[in-house]
Amino acid sequence: MGAKIIDKIKLGKKEEPVMEEKKLLVCKGCGRTLKKAEVVANKYVCYGCGYYFRVKTKNRLKMVADPQSFTPWFEEMESKNPLNFPDYEEKLEAVKEKTGLHEGVTIGKGKIYGEEAVIGVCDARFLMGSMGHVVGEKIASAVERATEERLPVIIFCCSGGARMQEGIVSLMQMAKTSAALKKHSDAGLLYIPVLTDPTTGGVTASFAMLGDIILAEPGALIGFAGPRVIEQTIGQKLPEGFQRAQFQLEHGFVDAVVERNDLKKTLYEILKLHRLSVADGYAAFAPATETDGRPTELMRERAAKADVLDAWDKVKLARSVDRLSTEDYIGAIFEKFMELHGDRQFRDDPAIVGGIAYLDGQPVTVIGIQKGKDMKDCMRHNYGMASPEGYRKALRLMKQAEKFRRPIITFVNTSGAFCGMEAEERGQGEAIARNLYEMSALTVPVLTLMIGEGGSGGALALAVGNEVWMMENATYSVLSPEGFASILWKDGKRAKEAAEIMKITAEDLKELGIIERVIPEYGKADEKALSSIAGYMRKHMREFLIREDKKTGEELAQERYDRFRSF
Repeated sequence: MGAKIIDKIKLGKKEEPVMEEKKLLVCKGCGRTLKKAEVVANKYVCYGCGYYFRVKTKNRLKMVADPQSFTPWFEEMESKNPLNFPDYEEKLEAVKEKTGLHEGVTIGKGKIYGEEAVIGVCDARFLMGSMGHVVGEKIASAVERATEERLPVIIFCCSGGARMQEGIVSLMQMAKTSAALKKHSDAGLLYIPVLTDPTTGGVTASFAMLGDIILAEPGALIGFAGPRVIEQTIGQKLPEGFQRAQFQLEHGFVDAVVERNDLKKTLYEILKLHRLSVADGYAAFAPATETDGRPTELMRERAAKADVLDAWDKVKLARSVDRLSTEDYIGAIFEKFMELHGDRQFRDDPAIVGGIAYLDGQPVTVIGIQKGKDMKDCMRHNYGMASPEGYRKALRLMKQAEKFRRPIITFVNTSGAFCGMEAEERGQGEAIARNLYEMSALTVPVLTLMIGEGGSGGALALAVGNEVWMMENATYSVLSPEGFASILWKDGKRAKEAAEIMKITAEDLKELGIIERVIPEYGKADEKALSSIAGYMRKHMREFLIREDKKTGEELAQERYDRFRSF
């Protein structure tokens, strides 16, 4: 193009030129020549292919912090050369002069739409964002100060890992930053790492992966060992997308991949919700209206005309593919639901959906089993049969709710836990047992709603509640009627007969004291009835939370213990 190169911006391993004429950039993702001004206006995202350019510290702070709200901390810390590594001091001085940065991380106090937080930004231009002793000290000191001031912490992670010139001293920063975050967490405070490209090595194995909620930018490389190291070690070509943000989401290590344009608003919503979560009282609702929870006239007419059903009819209704699902109720009852993903160990199980939301202004954690609405959707959710990682995701979210004093509401609709070979290899029994064990002692209110099938231990793993409610045509049983008939009578064809004697309907279980409330379906739990059913649920959820608000955490756990001890 004949243009003189006047600047260079590093993109990954390559240096992409900025041309003097019209200030042009070449996108590493698509090779397209871009107008720099338009890239900047698009928050440093290629407007052709969506490739994410790395962002300087000052630009990141402009994008996320309110104007003039950020005050850096600990800029006076001095760098040392603990190993007397040749030319290290000179290299540090050169990169400081080139970048205008004090070190590889800038951290201090700022505001995001008025919500106060400690904000840290790692910068790849400073020795690839590597973690030396000053980086570790600044992060640990800022987290300690955040703990004293009871502030949430947000760190934009970007690093090649440990700083080689500092050797074992760099390694110690992993433990130091992790220990500071543990004290911050034990104080009931929120930490959000935002993983940007790249987040690797010792940073990944410390502060980058210890968040209450972990966000990632699209396409970010995230991993302990980099792809080049892996390929050289095992001599195998890695698949497309390996270790990228979406890969980490699917494998359970990231809660959400958030577009840069949505990042500030997402962080604000999380900060606001958690500020409200730790406020005293579950009963800070908007005033109820006289019509709250009342069915429409059409729904009353439908309920009056509904046929009287036997137990087998209810089994068939509970299993119906067009029955209202967890996601239907979440959408109709709660506001601003934010789905969170992953068990932090192996995978994100789509059979279990969970996250945080508002119930009439009150923050709650919502978790449910999702079967699916059609064949393709059912296959994606494995027909509501959860794997061990699904139950571990649910437990992670429940423990998070306990930390932030959020009530927990669960929706159950499953024929049972997934019984495949891989589920056994990953500890299906242990995962269910662990949920029962931990749920029994949660110090926040737990409400369970049986909305379809309640199949065996796979259902119970989300149903250790202070109260359990059932839809009027739902079922809840030790196993399926077919399985019951096969085991006791060696004849699965007697399933209808088994359903009648197993006492699996809402009426039966209310009489037995297994559940506390039967939820009306107004004829059938379909789209037409959603508004009325959701209104009924919402009204009684509010009443439940107001009742439970008067109890201490210890009383709530004891109430749950006594409930199940009585059976």
